[in-house]
Amino acid sequence: MTAPTRADPFVHPALLYADRAEYLAGTVPFIRAGLAAGEPVMVAVPGRNLELIRDALGADAARVALHDMSVAGRNPGRIIPAVLLAFAAQYPDAPVRIIGEPIWAGRSAAEYPACAQHEALINTAFTGRHATILCPYDTGRLDERWLADAYRTHPVLWTATARWDSPYYADPIQIAGTFGEPLPDPPGYAATIVVHHTGLAGIRRFIEAAARAAGLPAARVTGATIAVNELAANTLAHTGGTGTLAVWTQDDELLCQLTDTGHIRDALAGRIPVPPDQPTGGRGLVLVNQLCDLVRMHTRPGHTTIRLHFGRGVLAG
Repeated sequence: MTAPTRADPFVHPALLYADRAEYLAGTVPFIRAGLAAGEPVMVAVPGRNLELIRDALGADAARVALHDMSVAGRNPGRIIPAVLLAFAAQYPDAPVRIIGEPIWAGRSAAEYPACAQHEALINTAFTGRHATILCPYDTGRLDERWLADAYRTHPVLWTATARWDSPYYADPIQIAGTFGEPLPDPPGYAATIVVHHTGLAGIRRFIEAAARAAGLPAARVTGATIAVNELAANTLAHTGGTGTLAVWTQDDELLCQLTDTGHIRDALAGRIPVPPDQPTGGRGLVLVNQLCDLVRMHTRPGHTTIRLHFGRGVLAG
């Protein structure tokens, strides 16, 4: 897959801002220009910034779809299918204008690689679409390495007063792959079970018991059971062998890690909604992304590891 060319109707700038004034100067005129042009506009940014934009827009806020990205995009793997493409799909014949801020100072080191992968893969998911997705980056609070990655995942850079092509932008699939580093082994105290053809019911019982013991609320126990069952079913369907599931608690989370001999070649697997008329297949990883607080994956020929995070709170969004 090649990077989008200048002729592509999709535009994906990173907005570099240092303070509240620069944030509003870069976002509010962008929104108002879209409204003036009759374009559908959505803003998906973390709560504090959402309130800044809402207040600055005044009565015009009612004309904009507003989402708290810390809720809707808690798991970065949900953002493309459930936030960005879901909005664009409502307006198939119109250019859409979106502000999406998936990376903010409160993101954890564990979450960041999935966020950066998301930013790279937007370029592939939206190639050929009439859309502009503006992604703000806080230059005063974000890690310098995260800011450097914005130059690799965005074809163009904006500030409130300037715009220029990124000299470091590269093929989005290749860039996304650089953030899929090997995951650390589960801790020695993790409980493990082998995934095999006769054991899906046993896998469900195993994860349900672990989720209850970890203190997850009932709805999240069900979600964890469904998500892990989907991964185990994929292992059985696509590897022709077995896998190993490890489960443990860490801080306020239940972590589930499945390792098998498969290789997921599609970089957008789990990030593109499956058409309703597609009879079977392709929905498992999309569903997993909807049910988890975070999904991390490392895949290469002969080996795939997927780690799921479930917090003890109720998953919103």
